[in-house]
Amino acid sequence: METAPRQGRRKKRISIKRVLLIGVTGIIVLLAATAIWGYVQLKKPLPQTSGEISLSGLSNEVDVYRDAQGVPHIEAQTDEDLYFVQGYVTAQDRLFQMDLSRRQASGQLAEVIGASMLDQDRFFRTFGLRRAAEASAAAYDEETYSYLESYAAGVNAYMEQAITAGELPLEFRLAGYEPTPWEPLDSLTIGKFMAYDLGGNWQGQAFRYWLAQNVTDAEAIDLLPVYPEDGPVILDVAKSIPIDVGTAFGSTADYLPHPFNGSNNWVLSGEKTASGEPLLADDPHLGLATPSIWYETHLSSPSVNVTGVIFAGVPGIILGSNESIAWGVTNVGPDVQQLYFEQRHPEDPHQFLYDDEWYEAEVITEEIQVADDDPVTHEIVLTKNGPILSDYAHLNDEEDYALSMRWTAYEATTELQAVIGFNRANDWDSFEAALRNFQAPAQNFVFASTDGTIAYRANGLIPIRPSGDDALLPVPGWDSEYEWEGYIPWDELPTMIDPDSGYISTANNQIAGDDYPYHLTHTWAQPYRHQRILDVLQEKDDHTVEDMQALQMDAVNLQAAEFIPLLTDALSEEELRKIDYSALSMLRSWNQIDSREEAGPLLFHFWIEELTDLLFSERIPEEVSELFDGRANIVDELLRAASTGKPGPWVEEAGGLEQLASSSFTRAVDRATDLQGDTPEDWKWGDYHQVIFNHPLAAISPLNYLLNAEALPVDGSRITVKAAGYNSETGAVTHGAGWRGVMDLANLSETFHIVGPGQSGHVTSDSYHSQRTAWVEGDYHRTSIQSESYQENSDQLKLLPKESE
Repeated sequence: METAPRQGRRKKRISIKRVLLIGVTGIIVLLAATAIWGYVQLKKPLPQTSGEISLSGLSNEVDVYRDAQGVPHIEAQTDEDLYFVQGYVTAQDRLFQMDLSRRQASGQLAEVIGASMLDQDRFFRTFGLRRAAEASAAAYDEETYSYLESYAAGVNAYMEQAITAGELPLEFRLAGYEPTPWEPLDSLTIGKFMAYDLGGNWQGQAFRYWLAQNVTDAEAIDLLPVYPEDGPVILDVAKSIPIDVGTAFGSTADYLPHPFNGSNNWVLSGEKTASGEPLLADDPHLGLATPSIWYETHLSSPSVNVTGVIFAGVPGIILGSNESIAWGVTNVGPDVQQLYFEQRHPEDPHQFLYDDEWYEAEVITEEIQVADDDPVTHEIVLTKNGPILSDYAHLNDEEDYALSMRWTAYEATTELQAVIGFNRANDWDSFEAALRNFQAPAQNFVFASTDGTIAYRANGLIPIRPSGDDALLPVPGWDSEYEWEGYIPWDELPTMIDPDSGYISTANNQIAGDDYPYHLTHTWAQPYRHQRILDVLQEKDDHTVEDMQALQMDAVNLQAAEFIPLLTDALSEEELRKIDYSALSMLRSWNQIDSREEAGPLLFHFWIEELTDLLFSERIPEEVSELFDGRANIVDELLRAASTGKPGPWVEEAGGLEQLASSSFTRAVDRATDLQGDTPEDWKWGDYHQVIFNHPLAAISPLNYLLNAEALPVDGSRITVKAAGYNSETGAVTHGAGWRGVMDLANLSETFHIVGPGQSGHVTSDSYHSQRTAWVEGDYHRTSIQSESYQENSDQLKLLPKESE
């Protein structure tokens, strides 16, 4: 028989077990409830893609079919309804991206993110993209502007529905704010941001001005993209005017257009294809992120049947095809911006000198709203030449001089009107007529039609500069002789129709010879992508869609083909270490393809980066080096000159070509060894060079685990046809062709696309990252514009006019 104390202890043990059991059960229930709540929160904003929805603002029933990749096929009876529903559907998938895009371009991020965005907001408000959009709004014809209004009404219809139902995208709930109503001006401002992203040369002028102030004439001229005959003379003007470029623009690095923004496009006549009809391919190179900058859509109404891609937040299709034509673009990259030295009145900081007289500048005072903080007042000064940029962050009225900027995109331009015209065009004449409305940014358009025509045009506003202004440096803003003399006449822009070669290709390369009578730019892209495209197109006369897709994924490195012999010949081999010999042997046996499985790309790209660092890092401050426009091309030219026995002062200061090549090679080997071990044959480009498609909120841990997928090794680099620009510190691929498209004019009812990483901005959507692996591997999907094809196996959503109450 148990004693009382023993029975008590037993009951106590039973009681503890019960408490633990109840506690554990409670924790499990709580975790399960939390998981269910979290799942519901993630699923909550997924758009309705089937059934029926009644909407105020529609005139007629509109059908939306979403295919397996999430591409919406919109069938409308009127164009007003078409663009209303395009706005609605795009907002269903991309509302948070759309809101961030308009806020970034308008300088309104601090309002929802906080004081950390103030510098960026000041910059974009000073730059004036929204002001430029406002100037353009009045230039649109009544019809096109009505489509902007219809699009905005569609966005707002979805926004109101989502707010009322508590179904805004997850990002809004995480950031703690609701979006404001969409306006036509928001779409136009996003368009101006694209002009900003593709039209920059002011930073190169600022950099060369810094050179004039801080290095010798010989060193400055060595880094100019061309050698001007009167080099020392043009530098003298810059040297005489004191402005601290580092202070003025040192914090702009994160806001500047990517130095490798560009694209590939090409078009083949039927004489060069297996089908006997033209082929067209296009892949614009911009930032890579989740979601993609591009949104694929098919629009069908009595006036259009067009498919392709558009920026989320803008109506129409900017790149793509309809039943009769296909088109694509690359960036011309002309000098469409000009910095001006401005002289302030010594007693009135808002007065400036012009032709020996003082005038009063326009002053705009704006209030920047800041989340969880007081508003901040921001002053923008507009001179005759444009806004004062150099004071955007630290307005200093005591400075005698400042830098202002003129830009073609400040003009009233009507790109959306052009886009609507592209969508409706059915031959080269009608497409060319639409091009008259596409003015900023200047783009290389390639074109093909079912009548067999292929064509090219460098299109947009390109200034005619006065004698003595070659766009290399800022010029005196107080002298009217430096004003632009208009724009290159329409009929004299570079154009090509049905060339004898049977093909046209551009890759941000030089598009006009020395005999072209107008200045375009000095800073073309490195020639390797374009040369590789030409090499492949010239190989045969029976190209297919599959050939075009393979060329878009091509990773042959022609820079390596040129510079490995040059640099290895310059190496001082007696000073090499054992591992250096192993690395050199590996590099010499490499096939010069930037494959993720190869070791060669890792060492070669590290070598070029270390060489560049040795040339400049000791003399050019990091904040100024971000302004160094055309640096890659200039480094190539420095090496070519040095290899022929003509080293410039920068190579000489680095110890000559032999010392430069050897020191940078050793550093590159050490860097690769630290990263991937001491067996060069085992190194892999893809272990370093990987794509993530980073979500803008993934910088906030642990949201990266929710919003980003695992990194994928990827072929290519900055200078291969398969463009894959990367962060040199991390290897993360952040830049490339977010969309790739191939169109066969033998059958425009089906076209071929990749939108990386996918169509949707919702993390739990099936099309959030559905094309992430396809982007890496080159697996294109087909998009049809034939209703009997895309309606099958697609979700159908009927949007109905809401009866007035």
